[in-house]
Amino acid sequence: MTIVVTGATGHLGRLTIDHLLARGVAASDIVAAGRNTERLAELAANGVRTATIDFDEPATLDAAFAGADTVVLVSSSEPGRRAPQHSNAIDAAVRAGVTHFVYTSAPKATTSALVLAPDHKATEEAIAVSGLPATILRNNWYNENYGATFAQAAASGVYAASTGEGRVASAARTDYAEAIAAVVTTEGHIGAVYELSGDTAWNGTEFAAAASDALGREIVFQPLTADEESAALTAAGLDAGTVGFVVALNQNIADGTLAETSGELNRLIGHPTTTLVDYFRTQV
Repeated sequence: MTIVVTGATGHLGRLTIDHLLARGVAASDIVAAGRNTERLAELAANGVRTATIDFDEPATLDAAFAGADTVVLVSSSEPGRRAPQHSNAIDAAVRAGVTHFVYTSAPKATTSALVLAPDHKATEEAIAVSGLPATILRNNWYNENYGATFAQAAASGVYAASTGEGRVASAARTDYAEAIAAVVTTEGHIGAVYELSGDTAWNGTEFAAAASDALGREIVFQPLTADEESAALTAAGLDAGTVGFVVALNQNIADGTLAETSGELNRLIGHPTTTLVDYFRTQV
């Protein structure tokens, strides 16, 4: 068996390779595909095969996917460019005769109002049209997405956001990577669409409580309106595009878009997901 993991020089892809190795997959059966040649060299030093790819250059994908049984498409990091880049990967997988295609998508991607959903919806539709035998992993938010926010709260004593009473069912990035390894190394997942999330969902008040627990001192939640948050982020020096994205995402959260706790991640990995407070404790 040959398993290609794209995005292998990023966080999720690298953790996926770690979990594949932990599950007994031979290093020589894994192809780590990515753009960062220095990080690829680190993986090669551990016996993993490597391939330098560019989603905008189909020939590099053909070379990486040649002879592959399974391709894990870790979604690219370029919003607005994801759909055409992913289409190139899907087409290359078809040409290679891949028998299991795994894609990391977004919660309820085909129906959600989530600001990130359109690229993922287009990708899922392209996978369906391609006829590839596939598994879709719709990942909720990562605890790690809140590392900088936690640091700001630790410095100021305040967690401020326009999320209202909205909840986020986050889990650790390693939990999601372990789920990828699980569907790659066990049977019965082709054709499945998994809504993956943490075991519990937290709101702003509970974020502050988790931060307080980890720090051993009080952090308070300060609810903001969307306009107040936009003004605060602009005053902090963020560009208009970033401000618009953060505010739109927090409005999605306020509307409950990331609140679902399906239990499917727990079932796939066979143990509880990593809580927000446990993540915060690693940052102290």
